Amino acid sequence: MTPPPEPPEGPEGPEFSLADVAREGLIERPGADPAPHDGTGRVDLTFTVHSLAPDGTAAPPTQRGVRVPPGVTVFDAASWNGIAIDSTCGGHGTCHKCRIQVTTATEVAVTRHDVRTFTSAQLAEGWRLGCLVHATRDLAVEVPPLTTRPKAATVGIGRQVILRPALQKRYVELAEATLADQRTDLVRLTDAIDDLELTADLHVLRRLSTVLREADFKVTAVVIDEALIDVEPGDTTAARYAIAFDLGTTTVVGTLLDVGTGTPMAVASMLNAQQPFGGDVITRISATMMDKDALGRLQQAAASTLSALAGEVCREAGVDPTQVYEVAIAGNATMTALALGIDPEPLGVAPFVMSAAQPPSVLAAEIGLTLHPRARAFFFPALGAYVGGDIVAGMLATGMDRDKRTRLFIDVGTNCEIVLSDGEKILSTAAPAGPAFEGGAIRCGMRAADGAIEVIKVDPHAQDGDPAVTLGVIGDVEPKGLCGSGLVDAVAELVRVGLLDPSGRLVPDEDAKDIAPALADRLTKIGEERVFVLHRPTPDADPAECVYLSQRDVRELQFAKAAISTGWSLLLEELGLEHGDVQQVLLAGSFGSYLSPASAVRIGLVPQLPVLRIVAAGNVAGEGAKMALLSVRERAGALALLEEVTYVELSDRPDFNDAFVDQLSFRH
Repeated sequence: MTPPPEPPEGPEGPEFSLADVAREGLIERPGADPAPHDGTGRVDLTFTVHSLAPDGTAAPPTQRGVRVPPGVTVFDAASWNGIAIDSTCGGHGTCHKCRIQVTTATEVAVTRHDVRTFTSAQLAEGWRLGCLVHATRDLAVEVPPLTTRPKAATVGIGRQVILRPALQKRYVELAEATLADQRTDLVRLTDAIDDLELTADLHVLRRLSTVLREADFKVTAVVIDEALIDVEPGDTTAARYAIAFDLGTTTVVGTLLDVGTGTPMAVASMLNAQQPFGGDVITRISATMMDKDALGRLQQAAASTLSALAGEVCREAGVDPTQVYEVAIAGNATMTALALGIDPEPLGVAPFVMSAAQPPSVLAAEIGLTLHPRARAFFFPALGAYVGGDIVAGMLATGMDRDKRTRLFIDVGTNCEIVLSDGEKILSTAAPAGPAFEGGAIRCGMRAADGAIEVIKVDPHAQDGDPAVTLGVIGDVEPKGLCGSGLVDAVAELVRVGLLDPSGRLVPDEDAKDIAPALADRLTKIGEERVFVLHRPTPDADPAECVYLSQRDVRELQFAKAAISTGWSLLLEELGLEHGDVQQVLLAGSFGSYLSPASAVRIGLVPQLPVLRIVAAGNVAGEGAKMALLSVRERAGALALLEEVTYVELSDRPDFNDAFVDQLSFRH
């Protein structure tokens, strides 16, 4: 596949306006408004990725399918899933390099930047700039090979990162020692790399003399910051790899990066092997308090998860694990402590104190990773016991400290972290949402796996032959249960049609027949509990054998959403802001990214805003970890956030209980 040639720049250079710049690193996206959508459902994108073999010939294309919420740009969808598309502007439409071909929908909107980039014939063939194509329908996309060795990478939410990794490789050809030149081998090497003040440890000294002589004094120095961690024979500068980990309580995600280009090589995820110790951080902390041996087993479980992921991404990319020299890990304070073998008990009892805000840099081998023997592991700092390194990484990826807009960041999960910025001040807090969003404590709840209902639409007045309930099921198989996004959809839809009253109670049967005649027969009882049947395996199936939403499930969601909305409403109050002042809501985390914005607004989980202001942010913790590996400047920015963000403790506020009770209602 040959991408269209780049148009010559005009006399004034590429189009750019300083008025577009909010703060360094963030630019408003230009072009046509995104196609309207109602904020519900999912979009399937199929990427056919073309690449070049090392000899410059075309390699066999690979295909990758992803599911994203409507409104996400094709460029972002690709970036979040480890698919590299050329870009040097951070995905803002100004560099004209993120060229893709949409092969299924030539009606995709054409922006003024597309017109400047492509000929009429190319536009008719579906060529567009990927950062300006909003995925509001299923699309098939062809991705051309990368054409340049970039000096910057696009990660996070429209963030352009200048490539300046801590990991460097320097190839040198040294003069052999003579009687007239008896400098030590180490001095001979460090003299050749005189722009760095290199330090060497025992591992390097044990190898140095042998490698130099076997390689005829032509070697590559491997450096992290200014620490010389290895000397390799020959020129190995092309092999510079690192792994970014999002160490989640439930799911762990690993991304293998070529730090020389910023290109993601492979992405994989798996359940955290600590699951048997409990589904949330409190139960895992409790496990260490009740059993003195549990900490060691939890540390080993974390190590086995990280090691398995590292092996998987290296195998997928065909990379030797010994060529991985650095990892960055973004996890909450408890996951970080457990991975390092630090007693987490103080995190679980008042006054909730961490052992340290900034964990030390350690060897990857010390946390169970079999990579290069001297590979380093960087852990993100934490703001508090319940606003951890994963949120600091997320703030880095979303540029919360660099944007003048009023933005609300919500990482939805068992423990929900919330950040609010008005462009000057940044506040953060945490709210205990409970396990409902991950299917926990829900009668038919399950994780987001094949068979989980993730999207629900109801038609209260459906006629014969038309479905009264339409379900979107992961894997397109027979429904087995209800995952978090399906739970939110189910409650929001029943609120919308009136089968759930503002207090969250399912309406009486006689009222249901008047309100929603096509749905009334789905209201029934299992024992003494009222339920709404979502899926019947057979027409006459017993309700207990169906997938259903129970009255208790509604209550679980009410408590979860009330905790979250109380958190952000009190932060708004702290800054003297109203709902309408929020210009963007970023829903982060594996659950938040697939939450329907319309449903979130309807139940009051987020402020009452137009759905186009609510953005699926993707795995921003993993994106922040990637940034820390690609740029020492961004890594320093993560540390600086410790001084810039004010943590607000909700539990000691006298108005918390009243605000919580007020947020329980669905009257919004």
